[in-house]
Amino acid sequence: MRFEIEPVGNSLVVKLYGEIDQHSTDEIRSDIDRAISIKNPATLIIDLGGVELMDSSGLGLIMGRYKLMAARGGRLMLVRPQPQVDKVLELSGIKKMLGRNCG
Repeated sequence: MRFEIEPVGNSLVVKLYGEIDQHSTDEIRSDIDRAISIKNPATLIIDLGGVELMDSSGLGLIMGRYKLMAARGGRLMLVRPQPQVDKVLELSGIKKMLGRNCG
């Protein structure tokens, strides 16, 4: 798993690559949370274009960041999910919850 975090305007863009599973989520979570704390973005954009596989740990990562952004008055957007990841997001209900902020 590899990831990049980049501020863009009043947003924070997180680009994820590879597999999101229980072995990779701790580092990703702490780095994203640290960046949110420092940059205080209005929107957290998680780019899933490079994610090949995501398990329930990945869903937990997304839900935790959603709750964190909501508590700070911000929003979370998920962009460019690959078909297999999109299916996981749909089956979990995350796509419905995020509505137009997922896709």
